[in-house]
Amino acid sequence: MQPNNPLHGIKLEQIINDLVAHYGWEYMGMMIKIKCFNDDPSVKSSLKFLRRTPWARTKVEAMYLNMLAKKR
Repeated sequence: MQPNNPLHGIKLEQIINDLVAHYGWEYMGMMIKIKCFNDDPSVKSSLKFLRRTPWARTKVEAMYLNMLAKKR
């Protein structure tokens, strides 16, 4: 159990889907300059890239946490 970790139990796919629904691919691509958000974006290509690239995943998780904080 990780009661103080807001990302605990949330899959990366859910994070991406929530961010796309809230911000859209264009905004995400402007904020985090990675090809999978800017050139023919898809959840599948984003998952593949983010699972192999820790620095990019960290930025996406930070964007997600920021989105959650603004919703409260």
